[in-house]
Amino acid sequence: MAKLGIDRVDVKGRRVLMRVDFNVPLDNGQITDDRRITAALPSIESVLKRGGRLILMSHMGRPEGTGFEADFSLRPCAERLAALLGDISRNGVAFPSEDCVDAGAAAAVNRLADGECLMLENLRFHKAEKKGDEAFAKKLAAYGDVYCNNAFGTCHRPDASMVAVPRAMTGKPRVCGSLVAREIQYLSDALTNPRRPFVVILGGAKVSDKLPTIEHLVTRADTILIGGAMAYTFLKAQGASIGASRCEEDKLADATRMLALAADQGCNLMLPTDHMCSTKFSETDGEHKTFAGDIADGFMGLDIGPDTIGRYTKAILEAGTVVWNGPMGVFEWPLFATGTRQLAEAVARVTQERSAISIVGGGDSAAAAEKFGVADQLSHVSTGGGASLEMLSGAEFESVNLLDDA
Repeated sequence: MAKLGIDRVDVKGRRVLMRVDFNVPLDNGQITDDRRITAALPSIESVLKRGGRLILMSHMGRPEGTGFEADFSLRPCAERLAALLGDISRNGVAFPSEDCVDAGAAAAVNRLADGECLMLENLRFHKAEKKGDEAFAKKLAAYGDVYCNNAFGTCHRPDASMVAVPRAMTGKPRVCGSLVAREIQYLSDALTNPRRPFVVILGGAKVSDKLPTIEHLVTRADTILIGGAMAYTFLKAQGASIGASRCEEDKLADATRMLALAADQGCNLMLPTDHMCSTKFSETDGEHKTFAGDIADGFMGLDIGPDTIGRYTKAILEAGTVVWNGPMGVFEWPLFATGTRQLAEAVARVTQERSAISIVGGGDSAAAAEKFGVADQLSHVSTGGGASLEMLSGAEFESVNLLDDA
């Protein structure tokens, strides 16, 4: 699945149209987490240092798609990127227009000199972006001599900038950035022949979100550890009493099928045996209690209990490869963060002490790894929540398939 990387393309004097994922969180116009920007820096710097003329495009949030909306402007991202690049970009990061395909944007692209960079305004100010519109894509494609996909977080989407633009640039180099190459290396290639034992940690709220992933990985993993609210659908399917815990009643049959498939494949699918519970979905209100086995009426599980933490930690510390997607509980609240924190620390420990390959699948898991200070001790932390989950499910991405093979 290896794709040609931007580093192997001569970019001097050529306009490089790079799709990035700068959909970062903002608070009153201030970026609160710039990880998606810093993750894209290696390929951005590579193009600029080699004399390329760089045009960056991204989306931000969910605007109406009927024109400029200040709350969803990419200007803060352009300013942050300029600060991160320093002298690498000769004239900072230009931000020429409130529309990515108007005359002002096109003129700015034509004025670019070698080693200069500009950022287009939010692609989703046009409904055509999410629709994958070919006419819109051709306007964007006209900007570039080289197309570079460096936006793993949107690789699973058929948006115009992800699919229709590279299609429109057939015959020109269509390559991947280092961020996408690294994601492919870990989320796809590394799982083709994992170092064993292969342990998967799956958590989060909904079984429905993880069913394709479970179905794909249950035939490959040695052990799957289930936590989070999704565990209660599995436990109820086994006949356990789960109190007021969240349960997807319409997924009970699917949970039963997954349990049977795991048994058939020789995969040890482990479920929580004790639970940190509360009578209210709150850290401060309600009665708190730990239950072993069945959960009493009126109580809901909000974290895995100490016995489960011990069992899961033992499995992790014996692993050769660990994939983690989804928290074990409401880790944002200290009272219910213990399960997620201790498992995160176990994943870091097995990575450092046994040289295990550890892959964190973005989203809440990545946030938890950062929160508990282990992100830099893991092999790979994905930048794309939805995209990583789909790739772990074995899905193929048209946006990636369109790129040139290495």
